[in-house]
Amino acid sequence: MQAWQVHENGEPSAVMRLAEVERPTPGEGQVLLRVRAANVNFPDALLCRGQYQVRPPLPFTPGVEICGETEDGRRVIANPALPYGGFAEYVLADARALLPAPESLDDAEAAALHIGYQTGWFGLHRRAHLEAGETLLVHAAAGGVGTAAVQLGKAAGATVIGVVGGADKAAVAREMGCDVVVDRRREDVVAAVKEATGGRGADVIYDPVGGEAYAQSAKLVAFEGRIVVVGFASGSIPSPALNHALVKNYSIVGLHWGLYNTKNPKLVQHCHEQLTELAARGAVKPLVSERVPLSGAAAAVQRVADGRSTGRIAVVMEESA
Repeated sequence: MQAWQVHENGEPSAVMRLAEVERPTPGEGQVLLRVRAANVNFPDALLCRGQYQVRPPLPFTPGVEICGETEDGRRVIANPALPYGGFAEYVLADARALLPAPESLDDAEAAALHIGYQTGWFGLHRRAHLEAGETLLVHAAAGGVGTAAVQLGKAAGATVIGVVGGADKAAVAREMGCDVVVDRRREDVVAAVKEATGGRGADVIYDPVGGEAYAQSAKLVAFEGRIVVVGFASGSIPSPALNHALVKNYSIVGLHWGLYNTKNPKLVQHCHEQLTELAARGAVKPLVSERVPLSGAAAAVQRVADGRSTGRIAVVMEESA
């Protein structure tokens, strides 16, 4: 089969190589899946760089979420078992963790419903307890993780403010349903959000960026607000001033979605049921901005790594294109 492999760590476009390799053989509790579509995530770039919390042995294939097909023809969503990642024609996956692909979504959309939307659902509902009528601020609101949070926030009845970088991304954020969009390249984020909220700030802040975005969050979180720390796409991990959280009376909550797979997998299944229902009634629909063939996977991962994408890029196999 064809698969992209990484033999040394570095930038995706430099270290990913398309090769002819042996089809993997399932171990105990695993199933072989034919890949229909693989979604590109920022962790794929971190895997290539050797900066992700999981470091598979070299060589490995990136691609952390797919829509695949079982040998008996079922369409499923899965996290491939590394080192056999999703940018390949076939993958291995944990048989117990397979999720049915929603009928309302095509292969590329189904592949994109998983990690980003699960992260958003757990972050907003399980960790931050977002309520209808509250204000949600989403950093990087035009990206894959951000667009998921925007849609889930609107579905929950929140007023959503999106922070983006550039006019094209501002247009995407508005299309996704943001009530207010702030372009950090043209506006003072803190001043713009304070003006939009009458000086009160946001009840929940969803931050997959870190760095300067977190510093803005600390200035913008409302009384009894919650800052959800999702990731550090900026490359800078902030050091929160806990005395500030004390005197301003807000919470800083972390979210590592992958832990739920081992600590409480029933919640992952419950979340998928909620997401499937939301997708069926059109309340959420992954924004797949690009669909590329398997040959374009390395370039796609690099675009996501460089922050030059909106929504999700999906690697779609010819059979399901």
